[in-house]
Order: sequence, then C-alpha cells, then structure tokens
Amino acid sequence: MNKLFACVKPSLLGAMARGNGAVPGEPVKTDKNSRRGNWGNQIEFILTSVGYAVGLGNVWRFPYLCYRNGGGAFMFPYFIMLVFCGIPLFFLELSFGQFASQGCLGVWRISPMFKGVGYGMMVVSTYIGIYYNVVICIAFYYFFSSMTNLLPWTYCNNPWNTPTCNGVVTPTGINNTLANVTRSLVTGAAEVAVEVVNKTKRTSPSEEYWKHYVLKISDDIGNFGEVRLPILGCLAVSWVVVFLCLIRGVKSSGKVVYFTATFPYVVLTILFIRGITLEGAVTGIKYYLTPQWHKILDAKVWGDAASQIFYSLGCAWGGLITMASYNKFHNNCYRDSIIISITNCATSVYAGFVIFSILGFMAHHLNVDVSEVADHGPGLAFVAYPEALTLLPISPLWSLLFFFMLILLGLGTQFCLLETLVTAIVDEIGTDWIIRNKTVVTGGVAIVGFLLGVPLTTQAGIYWLLLMDNYAASFSLVIISCIMCICIMYVYGHKKYFKDVEMMLGFPPPIFFRVCWRFVSPIIISFILIFTVIQYKPITYNDYVYPGWSLAIGFLMAMSSVTCIPIYALYKISKSEGTTFLERLKNSCKADIKWGPALSEHRIGHYAAPVSEGEVEVRPLKEELKEKEDEKRDEISLTIQGSNGSTAHNTTPSA
Repeated sequence: MNKLFACVKPSLLGAMARGNGAVPGEPVKTDKNSRRGNWGNQIEFILTSVGYAVGLGNVWRFPYLCYRNGGGAFMFPYFIMLVFCGIPLFFLELSFGQFASQGCLGVWRISPMFKGVGYGMMVVSTYIGIYYNVVICIAFYYFFSSMTNLLPWTYCNNPWNTPTCNGVVTPTGINNTLANVTRSLVTGAAEVAVEVVNKTKRTSPSEEYWKHYVLKISDDIGNFGEVRLPILGCLAVSWVVVFLCLIRGVKSSGKVVYFTATFPYVVLTILFIRGITLEGAVTGIKYYLTPQWHKILDAKVWGDAASQIFYSLGCAWGGLITMASYNKFHNNCYRDSIIISITNCATSVYAGFVIFSILGFMAHHLNVDVSEVADHGPGLAFVAYPEALTLLPISPLWSLLFFFMLILLGLGTQFCLLETLVTAIVDEIGTDWIIRNKTVVTGGVAIVGFLLGVPLTTQAGIYWLLLMDNYAASFSLVIISCIMCICIMYVYGHKKYFKDVEMMLGFPPPIFFRVCWRFVSPIIISFILIFTVIQYKPITYNDYVYPGWSLAIGFLMAMSSVTCIPIYALYKISKSEGTTFLERLKNSCKADIKWGPALSEHRIGHYAAPVSEGEVEVRPLKEELKEKEDEKRDEISLTIQGSNGSTAHNTTPSA
C-alpha cells in the first residue's frame, strides 16, 4: 500500500503543480501572500467591496437626485455614466491594487513621483472616516431611542417642542390646546386649518426632536456649546464596533461582512413590501420614476449623474486599491468590478422605491404634494423618514429596522476607510514588527479617529459635519482620480499596464476598457470637475448661511489632499539622481525596481529578479531590448488572439 502511494504521490503533485501554473520539479505555487494575508475566499472580497460601495448615499442621496432630475429620465444618463466611467475606473483601481498587492501608498512604486496621490487618498479617507462615523453614531442613538413603546418624536407634547410644532399623529388622552390643533390638522376636519398647513412651513415633531433634543443645535458654526454626551457615548460605541470587526484585519472583517453586507437587503425588502401596501405609495413611486424627458438636455442632469456614479462607487478614496490588494494575484477582478458596480447602482434604484413609497404615504396622509415631504441627506434619514414611520402600526419595530439598516450600511463603508489607513501605514513601514502588531496600529488609528470626531458631537457639530461632507471629499476626489489615470496610462505607459493586467488575469483588458482608460474616462472626469466648479454654491443648512471664514476652512480641507501631490512630486524630484532638472524629473517618474507582483513566483518576464549582483548592472539594457521585442510581438498577437484572450506566445499562468 505504501509503495502504491509512493508511486501515485509524485504524479498527483505534478498535476497539482501544473494546475497552479508551476513547472514540474518546482515548488507548488499557492498564490497566497502569507506575510501580508489574503481574503479567506473571493466571496469575502465581493461582499466587502459591495459594503464599501453601497453606503448611506445610496439611500439618502440617489432617490432624491433621481426625483429632482427627471425621474425615470435620470436613469438614462446615470447608466451611461456607469458604463463609460464608473465600471472602467472601478476595474482600473481593482487591477492596480491587486497587481502590486499594496495599499494606496505602496502601489505608487509604479511612478514614485506620483506617490502624493496616495497621500491625498489617505487624507480624503481620514476626513470621510471622521465624519462618517459620527453619522453612524447618530443612527446608533436613534436605534437605541426606538427601543420603546412610543417613538419620542411622535407627538408635540414634549419639553423640547415649540408652539409651532404640528404633528401628523392624533394624540390620545391629551386635552391641551396644542393637542386639539394637532388633531384638527391630521383629521382634516377644518379646511381652514389645512390651508394654514399648506401655506406655512410645517415644523414636525421629528424635526424638533432632531434639532432641539438630539443635537441641541446652536445658532452658529463657531458656537460649539457643550458636548452632547449621549452622542459622544454612541460615537465611542461605533468606533469600538469598527475596531473589533477589524481586529484581525481582513481575516475578521471578511467574516463580519457576511452579515453587514447582506442584511441591509433583507431590511430594504421588508420596508419595500410594507411601503407598497400603504395608501399613497403609488403616488410617491410615480414622483420617483415618472420620466421628464426634456431634462435630459440639461447639462446639470448629466453632471449630477456623473458625480453620483463617481462618488457612490468610492473611486479615488483608496479603499478599492486597498481591498483589491488582499486578493490572490490571479483573481478575476475584471468580473468582480462589473458585479460590484452593477450591484451598487441596482441598490440605489431599489432604495428609491423603499424611500418614496413611504414618503408618498406620508404626503397622502398630510394631503400635500410629495415634493413637500421629499428630502435628502440627514434631513431624510433623521427627520422625514422617521416621521413617516410614526404613522405605521408598531412604529418602533419599523424604526429599529430602518436605523439598524443605516448602521450596517455605514459600517460597511467605515470598515474599508479604516483598513485603507491602517494598510497604508503598515505597508509603508513594512517591518516584521509592524506586520505582527497590526492590531495595535488599528487601535491607534481608531482612537485618533474618535478624538478627532469629538468636536462633531458638540452643539455646532452638524454644521461641521456638513462642511466636511461638502468640501473634504468633493472636487479633490475628481482631481486625484484624473491624475491617477494620467499617471498609469501616459507616464507609466498604457502598453506596459495592459501587459501587466494580461499577466495577472491571463487575458488582456477588453478593448472597451482600454479605450475608456486612455480617453473616455479622463474626459468624463474632467467634465465632472468643470461641472462641480460651475455649479458651485456656498453651503447652507436650512436657513443658516455659513460665514466666510468657515467656507475658507472648507476649501483648505479640500486643497489639503490635492496639495499632497505637487509637494511630494517636488520632494521626489529633489531627491532623484541627475544633474539637471529634466534628468531628475525623468528618474523620479521611472517605475521603482520593487514595482510588480509581490510574490517572487509571480515575478516573471522583465519582473524576474536578477541572479547575481553582476547581472544587475547589465540588466536594464537587456530588459529594454526585451521589452521592445515583447511590445512588437504583443501588437502582432493582439490581432490574432483567440476568443478567450490568450495568445500563442503567452507563457503566463492562467487565472
């Protein structure tokens, strides 16, 4: 028996080696980065990326944009921008991070002068991570507040309510004048009262609960007032949850996303089924979807579509590069980019049905137009939708489900934001100690993030949160993404990058993506930038107009990420070899010798390591000649490649 096993074993090993792309007689290639770590399986990566891309904006921004920009007609430019900008950029960032197995800093070995782009991504992720977790903590606060028999924002008989408060639910057992007025408004018994409601702006119990109880909002962005201790406590809870889920990096977060990335769809479906059964829901959905085709000719509609696609997918944040860096080298990230991008956009459309079915029911109940109850951003999540939920039987249950969904949507994005920063730090230092103690780095970043978020829990916190949301991650992301495309396609070289992708995937990028990467996507990105500048309006919050000094701080936040690029470029040029500026510039743009696949078994062709020191000196000339020969051969082979993208001279292992 042992002799038989001994005879069979070598043949099995040989077959396994050939199946993994190894040459018989050589060690089996596992395609795993044991030092840095990989995803447990490909589902973990897809779920994490879906959780990262599908965030709060899909629920509280897209439905409103769609309604405001022509309803169903908005879907046309939206999906055009998805195909020509969203998916190509998504694929570019995934392939970039996966090929190098490095975070948003390490990947810039491709052209060291542009490493400032990576630092810019880190700055953007820092800003977003700070205020995003504050939004999550407010969702936690509402979630805990919903654990009651009666939602606290149902009636106008609370100490924080004002005389102008008008509820939508008829209170029972209350005999004061305010209750009687509220009852008359809801029942519609008095036509005069209804006219008053229609002609004056209604102050709802949920709005007063939000402003006067949860936030205790101050009158100015400079008037910080006191720290709201309940919100501060929820912020601590939020950061602890994020830290615990990332305590072992992608090994632990990859398991958590099985729940955090899937359960929001369960909640959305429950709310959707409940919403469409309500009276007036069809009216709300009609407002959401009814096409206004004349708006397609409006440049603003196309600009909003492009911006929503760009920001919704999380391009230029650094998160896509980071998540892809934990993939196995031969993973089919081309397939993943299409799946994740389409899932993200489909979720946005689906969320619109959930939101507008409830808002239509609320508008019907108040006998007003849907446009008067439609809102976006925090106003939708913490004012309009919670108020609509008070009209439902067992309203605390629906409120718990809704805010739990918001928490999970936020956490999915927050995981990747924190992991982006941690991975960049660990990869940059790169010592064995820092890799072994990555948990310490994660804890340190979480503590710093919590401390930086404390000012946003003050009475002026909402002003600062919206300021960061509008400026910290606005046009700076567009500039970063545009420079990234230019660097990869024109500085490093599109032919080199196409060959890198082919070596990784086993087939070259489809010609559609090659054209988009080189021409179409940069043009669309430039259009988004121009549109953003032309459509710029100073930020306001309801009737509050931000002072000039706060807007200046907003612009400084926006520029802080962009200025990393020229500052680091000048630093790198000054440190590069060469006697003239042009020589230094040229040397600083050349790919670093460490650029390429992380594992030695994948470093084939011109990425193969030199055998001896003596060969290092003559290697650049040999490589240059070989690259020219390969490029000529590649151009010829592209015209005769098979349907699966492989070529006759392709010696790389298939995916």
